Parts: sequence; structure tokens; C-alpha cells
Amino acid sequence: MRYFILLACLAISFPSTINAQNLQSPSDFLGYELGTQFSRNHEVIDYFKAVSAAVPSHVKLEKYGETTERRDLYVAYITSEANMAQLETIRENNLKNAGIVEGEPTATDIAIVWLSYNVHGNEASCSEAAMLTMYKLLTERKDLLENTVVIIDPSVNPDGRDRYVNWYNKVAHQPYNTDIQANEHNEPWPGGRPNHYLFDLNRDWAWATQIESETRLKVYNKWMPHIHADYHEQGPNEPYYFAPAAEPFHEIITDWQRDLQTEVGKNNAKYFDAEGWLFFTRERFDLFYPSYGDTYPTYMGAIGMTYEQAGHGISGLGILNDEGHVLTLKERLTHHTVTSLSTVEVASKNAKQLNTEFAKFFQNSNLKYKSYVVNGNEDKIDKLKSFLDKHEISYEKPNTSKVSGYNYSTAKQGSLNLDDHNLVVHTSQPKGKMIKVLFEPNAKLSDSLTYDITAWSVPYAYGLDAVATTTKVSSTKPDNNKSVSKVNDAYGYVSKWNSMDDAQFLAELLKHNIKVRFTEKPFKSNNTNFERGSLIITKGDNKHIIDFISTLNTLAQKHEQPLTEIYSGFSQSTPDIGSPDIKLINKQKIAVLTGEGTSSLSYGEVWHFFEQQLGYPITSINTDDLSATNLRKYNVLILPNGYYGSVLNESNMTKIKDWVRSGGKVIAIDGALRSFAGKDGFNLSYKSSDNSSENNNLVPYAERERQYTKQLITGAIFKTKVDHTHPMAFGYSNDYFTLKLGSSAYNLLDNGYNVAHLDDTKVYSGFAGKDALANLESTLIFGEERKGSGSFIYFVDNTLFRSFWENGKLFFVNSIFFVNNNAYEL
Repeated sequence: MRYFILLACLAISFPSTINAQNLQSPSDFLGYELGTQFSRNHEVIDYFKAVSAAVPSHVKLEKYGETTERRDLYVAYITSEANMAQLETIRENNLKNAGIVEGEPTATDIAIVWLSYNVHGNEASCSEAAMLTMYKLLTERKDLLENTVVIIDPSVNPDGRDRYVNWYNKVAHQPYNTDIQANEHNEPWPGGRPNHYLFDLNRDWAWATQIESETRLKVYNKWMPHIHADYHEQGPNEPYYFAPAAEPFHEIITDWQRDLQTEVGKNNAKYFDAEGWLFFTRERFDLFYPSYGDTYPTYMGAIGMTYEQAGHGISGLGILNDEGHVLTLKERLTHHTVTSLSTVEVASKNAKQLNTEFAKFFQNSNLKYKSYVVNGNEDKIDKLKSFLDKHEISYEKPNTSKVSGYNYSTAKQGSLNLDDHNLVVHTSQPKGKMIKVLFEPNAKLSDSLTYDITAWSVPYAYGLDAVATTTKVSSTKPDNNKSVSKVNDAYGYVSKWNSMDDAQFLAELLKHNIKVRFTEKPFKSNNTNFERGSLIITKGDNKHIIDFISTLNTLAQKHEQPLTEIYSGFSQSTPDIGSPDIKLINKQKIAVLTGEGTSSLSYGEVWHFFEQQLGYPITSINTDDLSATNLRKYNVLILPNGYYGSVLNESNMTKIKDWVRSGGKVIAIDGALRSFAGKDGFNLSYKSSDNSSENNNLVPYAERERQYTKQLITGAIFKTKVDHTHPMAFGYSNDYFTLKLGSSAYNLLDNGYNVAHLDDTKVYSGFAGKDALANLESTLIFGEERKGSGSFIYFVDNTLFRSFWENGKLFFVNSIFFVNNNAYEL
């Protein structure tokens, strides 16, 4: 009860305009005291619906989307009656103030604060706090609403929240057990943290690969708040964390943004100090990687902040922590409510200056690079356009055939010859600072101790040539007309192979039982040169398809996939269509390991890739069931990143080896390679390091963490050498920029195919410690090791990481359909 008394102390005397009889507290509405049970997501949303119905003059509820599991996504707008009457005008004024919408704002004295709760589903005190925060704003802190619009997203991740809450409510003791070893404090795999596809939504703000992120951005861009607070939980032995953030701060963050963070932190501290609550600031949580719920809003002009309450899924309704304190849900949600109200309070006190400084943020004349020009494959350019569209960033077509500036491919000054497939993105538009963050070749890093990856540059991620120029490039609006001509009766049809669009087309053809071939060698037919990997669809292979040409045209039009007609199996330059070098693509049956031992994030990336990107069926097999699984039903077995020590025991390893020798393919990603490296019968081996620059035993305790960074690679970009004649690399050139997430290094295969490898250790973007770099030279990135009729395929670097490294995905598709195509077909 003490905590709720504190919340009452936050109130000031103010005449009520809200009929308290119409407005129930969360406890009254739910039928239990808030904090004594976990509320399911629908109960949280039902409370928001009830409040908006009771006081529509102060609360407006808006549905902005649905999750994969069909749970509704809502935001609530909470403000005074006067502001609610002109809510749309306030929104438009804010966009005009930023220059996003043309025209002069009629007023700029309303602060817009967005509070996001429960982005991680098992950090479940957050949505409970969302309900209490709304209630307190409407009953005890109505004064703050006179000059603020508070936007509350009560549950950013409803699927994850319900996964956690439903599990906890099912297993918890009554009364709850505070022993950390109790079942209710140990979530089963995969836990409630991620969304349906097991993605971490707090790393998806910029990439927006998930439906929750993509739909939320549409609303976010309509409002562009001045403050965004993101509510989390950390381990039960941590106290409370709030801003100011830790270094490194990205260089575009303004002094005002830093200063107001500090002011918010001091205001939070005032209330925590009054109760003697512990907290910490300026540690661990930095502002660098652009896809967090604090950094993304910061780069969009807001004061972006993370709040971390002790607790997390392990804590349940109450847990005895290491300090002998029973940490309860009621305590956790109260702390979050206090900082929520404190944040709105600071916004209200600084509303006018928030608007003034917000407008200044969007003045971008001092940015070094005025234009980013990209050139390359048309499909990849289109993917980049779609990405920019999500963030409402504009782009044009350059009016020149050549540009000079910083060349991404060489990491030095140079030029780029352009063709019809090019794009220019100017930083002179309002979101110029976000453009700088996303496109900059190598972000300035003020401190190597960071919380996440340090490289993400969009041209590298999309596999595009690029130049950053210090002068604005002349440009015009791009042509978006893309048409595909229908094909006529012919011997066969050839489709290009160099992008995920081509892979999606192949998947569609196979699902329609159309037989498709691919070429392992370049050939010429109908006066057209075709590269390795080109898809060949012959009429003779598809006599079983009724109305074959009509069906093929329908699918080609659907995927906007151009087809070239060929009129004979006799090529102008070999191979001919009937050559052994032109192989039939098997309709692969694919299994993926899931469950204990696998990384839930990595499995989720594979699952999402097949269902939402490639559009091709897979079978997920729980690691507990591997020993009983008949692998002969599958052509491909994918091992996501994970720790398979107990899964790949002697019996299961023998089983997999025998299956591969008979024609199966194993695709191992990242940590899964540990199961094969250095083991009997495998050529894959670790590259051991003895290059420690200093004897760590002599390093002082206080300096050990920083010393350890010399051995780390925190998401850095390297240029690799590619054997593009190998089927795994069809569609690629001699070079590929890889995102290396860690310092694990493997020797080149002596008896196998080194499809991509590091020739040198030049870092093109991001941080890599010098000891880690010393061990990377001449190491494997992607490789294939044959065993009997089958193959083990190694992905040292995870091309599906967070689904944003677009240029690596075709390696993965090639591994499934092209590599060792002699593998048996069921």
C-alpha cells in the first residue's frame, strides 16, 4: 500500500472535470487488486476500452494493427478536453513544426509524449503499469494534460505477453512461491520475451521486419512525439535504471536531447529518493544502435529513453532476490508508474522548449554528406525503396551518369558509374539525420563498450554499390513503372537469378508443381547471355501442367518476373538445355530444429524467413524428438544457432552422418558449427588464437572489461572473397560484405569448398578488437563439406540475423536448392 500512497503524493489539488463514478480504477475493473495477478492482454485492452468509453472527452483509443496471432494492437491518446477537441490540429501542427508537412503551425506549445509498454512479453509489470498510469493521469495528474498529449501503447508485444502470462497463471503456486528454484520462476523455451516469430521487437524499430513494428511505425510517423519512453524489466538483482543513458551516444544526438534526458532522470530520482528506492543511471544502456525503442525515436528528434525495472519473467508475482528482498509485481508496476508520471511532468514543464528544439533537430544543413547515391540490381533497389517507404523517407533518381565521393566498396574516396538502376537519398529532407544514421559508412563510436552491434550501413546490407557525396546530387522523381511482358509458346523460358525476388518466384513455381532447372555454367540462347543460377522452365518438363503457359504467365505477372523465351534446347554456346550442367531443382522437403538447445531468436529468423519472405513450407522438429525422427522424409535439415551438446549426442550424430552420406544436407548456422568443428570425420576446425596483446592476469580488476574488448567483434562489416562459380554463391560477384557478429574463427576447409572467406581483416564499418582481428585472416565465412552423397553446409556468419541483412539471404536459398543438387529426391 505504501507505493500507492506515493502515487497519491504526486497529485496536486485540481478541480475534477472527470466523473469519478464513471471511471473505475484498474483494480475495480479487473476484480482483483492490481499487482496481485498477471492480467492477460485482452484484460488490459478491455480496461483501456472501458476508460475511453467512460471519458471520451479525455481518452481516444485507436486500433493500429493485429499481431500474427490476431491480437489487436492499440494506442490510447490521453489529454485534456480542450486538446481532445483539436487533436488532429495538434498532430498536424507538430508535423509542420518539423517541416514534414508544409505550412506554418498555428501553435507549438503542446508536448507529445509516447509511452511504450511490454515490448518484451515476459517483462510483464509494464502493461500493468500502463493501466495505472492512465488512471492516475485522469484522476490525480489532470493538470499535466492541459499542455500534453500522452500516447500510451499498453502492449507492444501482445503475443509474447500472453505466452508468458498464460504459462505463469497455469503453473504458479497460490500464494506465489518466492524461491527462485520454483517452477514458476523458470520459463520453458522459448519464453515470453519475443513475438510470434520469436523476434526481439526492441531490435526491430528501424528494420520493421515484424508486423507489430511495421504497423506501429505508421502511427508513429503520423505523430512524431517529442518524448518516447520504452518500459522494460531486467534481472531481479538489479535495481531500477533510468536516463541519462550510457556512452556511446551517436554524434547526431543534440545537447538539448542529452540535457533533457538528464532533467528527466533527476526528476525520477527526486521521487525515488523520497522513498529510498535504489536506481542507477549512465551505465550499460547506450544510444547507438538505431533499432531500439530509445534510439530510433531519438534519431527522429525525440527524447528517447529506456526504463528498466528489476524483475523480468523469472520474478513472477514475487521472488526472493540475492539481497534478501521479496521483489513483488506490485512494487515493480508502481516504480514504472512513478517514472511514467514523472516523465510526463517534465514534458509538461518544458512543453514550449520541447517544440522549439524539436523543430531545430530537423534542420540538417550541417550534415557532412548531402546525398547518398546507390546503384545495383533493380530488385535490390526496389527492396531499399520499400524500406525507405516504411520510414517515410523520400528518394529520387540522379540526373547524372557518374558521381564522386566516399566509395563504400573501397572505403575511400572514389567515383561510381551509374546506370538505369540507381537511387539518390538527400539529407536535406526533414529526416536527414535518420538517413545519416542508416546510410553512414562507418558510424563514429565514442566508446567500444556497447550494448549491441556497431555496424548496419544500409548499402552494405542491401548489396548495393554506393557513394556518399558532400555536395547535393542533381535528381528528379523516380520512375516507378515496372511492367512484365507475357510470354508466348516456346521451347522454354529463362528467368534471372540474383535476388530474393527470384527466389520467391522459384518457391512459387515449385509450390505449383512446375518443374524448374538451373544452370551451373553460363550459356547463350536466343542471342541472350545467361549467368550461373539462371532458372530454366521448359514446356517439355511441364506437360503435366494444364494450361502451362497461362499458369506461367500468371505467376510471372504476380511476381513481376521477366522471362526470356528460348526456342531450342540447342544453345548458341554450351551447355545445351539437356546438359548434365543444367540440373532439375528438387522440390526440397526441409526440416528445422527447434526447442531446447536452439537459439529461439535464430530459429525464429529461419521460421519467419520461410513463411513470410520465401513463401516455402518447412517442418519444425523439436530437439527432444530428434532421436525418433525419420530423417529420410527430408532433404534438408537446418540447425539454427544454438548449443547442441546434449542434442547431438553420439547416437543422434551417427544418425545425422548416415543420413547425410545417403544424400541429405545439413545447414548449420553460427554456433551450430561448434557441434562439428574438430570432431572426428569433419574437416571443419577452429582457428585458435594466441595473440593476446597483454597478459590479462596482470590487468587490474577495474580495467578487465575494457581490456576484454580487444577480443571482441561487435557487429562489424568485412569484405569477403567469394567463389561465385560455386552453386552456393550463384547470383553474387567476387566480393560480398558480411556482418560478423562475433570473434569465432574457423580455418579454411582443406577438403571442401571455401565459398566465401576473409582474405584480410580490414574493417569497413563497426568495432573489432585488435586481438580478434589478428585471428581472422584467411578464415571461413561460408563453406561446404561433402560426405558421401550429401553435404554439411557451414554459415559462420548468420545471413538471417534480425532479417535485415538482405544481401546475404540468397546464399541461404542457394544452399537449399542448388548446392549438391545430386541429393536424393523423395
